Formats: sequence, structure tokens, C-alpha cells
Amino acid sequence: MNLPLNIDFSGKVVVITGAGGVLCGTMVRAFAQAGAKVAALDLNEEAVKKLADECKANGYICEGYKANVLEADVLEQVHAQILNDFGPCDILINGAGGNNPRATTDNEYHHEASDSQKTFFDLDTDGVDFVFKLNFQGTLIPTQIFAKDMAEKKAGCILNISSMNAYIPLTKIPAYSAAKAGISNFTQWLATHFAGTGIRCNAIAPGFLISNQNRALLFQEDGTPTARAHKILSGTPMGRFVEGEELLGGVFFLCDEKAASAVTGVVLPIDAGFSAYSGV
Repeated sequence: MNLPLNIDFSGKVVVITGAGGVLCGTMVRAFAQAGAKVAALDLNEEAVKKLADECKANGYICEGYKANVLEADVLEQVHAQILNDFGPCDILINGAGGNNPRATTDNEYHHEASDSQKTFFDLDTDGVDFVFKLNFQGTLIPTQIFAKDMAEKKAGCILNISSMNAYIPLTKIPAYSAAKAGISNFTQWLATHFAGTGIRCNAIAPGFLISNQNRALLFQEDGTPTARAHKILSGTPMGRFVEGEELLGGVFFLCDEKAASAVTGVVLPIDAGFSAYSGV
């Protein structure tokens, strides 16, 4: 791919969770192409092994590891493997996260709900709990394990993945919105907590991207935008969705110890202007 910035990450060990997904998979390829030793972690072992093989076939350094970000003992084992394969972690990207249908309402406004729809009162508490665990604890636990390497070296970078939901919650997805707001808050907490150690912690807040998970929500079977897609685009000044590779410039900048040496506690929107627009 054409990298957005000419930053050399040679010698850096980059750990990326959620690497089996499209967005974090793109980050794996980008960091590997920029010279890093990349550890790709995901619950889907087949996906990250295939990704690692692809990177190695192109002459880059990458290994895939099966890992559940909610299981500390498993992550400790993976950490030991990475230490043996590559050495201590320099950059951690907490990319694992997501929503769950059990924590989502069918209707945007309660007064418009029909008897057949799942409303706020029907939200499954276990589903809500899962969303909070996956997004918040799925960021906290890997940070507890891999940031130890950085604390010992007194240098390193943590990058979390927030969302547009963290600024103003979107309809239908209360748990995911609240969980991502927690990620933004946690990013600032980590930045303060580690400020004296040489560790920087920032986050990106991606705008609306088209993925396999949300394609059916954004487009009809004939390829035309849904009503929800029209709402999103009408609230986006640039009038389009964000491409996955457009995140890389912000990611590379925030992870580079020279370019962003004094940048910590920042949540960077990469959203085609969505968070700047009032709707008027």
C-alpha cells in the first residue's frame, strides 16, 4: 500500500489486538511495511496466521497469535511468546472491540416503537455487559500486560480506538456509545498516570467506515444507501464515508516518538468533519 507518512518503525515491536478485523489488519500491514516487528493478536487464529503469512511473503516481519483480550492468563502466555520472538513491546494498539445485537435497540425513538421491536426496556443485560467488557476491559487488560515492557524501558506508546459515539451517542447503540466514551476517558487517565514514565497514550476516533459488520445497515441489497446512511452523510461535511487507509496518517503520527513526542492524552477524530458539524 502507499503509506501516508514516511516514518521508519524499524526495530520497533508493535502489538496490535483485534488484528483479524479489516481496520486493524490494515494497521498490521502498514506497520510491517514501515519496518516494525508486528505481533498480530486476535481470537480468530486463522485470520491472523493468514495475515502474518501475507506480510512475511512480502518480506516483512510479522507473526499471528491467538488471543482473547478478556483472558489475562492467555495474554500473559502470548506476551511470553512475543518476548521470545521479537522482544519487549514498544507500541501497543488496542484495536479489539465492537458491538453486540443484544445491546442494541431496533428503534431510534421510543415513542415510535412498534410492539414487534426491541426497545430500551428489552435490552439484554448480559449483552450490555459483554459490550462493556469487550471494549473497556479488552483495552485495560492488554495494557496492563504489555505496558509493563514500556514502563521498564521508560519509553513506549499506547494507542486506543475510540469512536464518534464517544463525543455524542448515536441512536440505537447505548452500550457501545457509553463504552467508547469510557475509552476516551481511560486514554486521558492512562496519559496522566504514565506521564512520568516516558509512555504516551492517545486514541483515534474513526468516523463512519464501511465494513462487513455495518454494510447491511448502510446499504440496501441494490447498493443504494439506507435511511441511516443518508443521515450519516448529511451530518458529515465532506459528504462521504472514511476509508480504512485514511486512519493510517493519524495512527503513524501518534505512534511516532519524534513527531508526537509531546502529544499524550489526545483523542484524534478522523471523521471527514462529522464531529465538527452542528447540523446547521
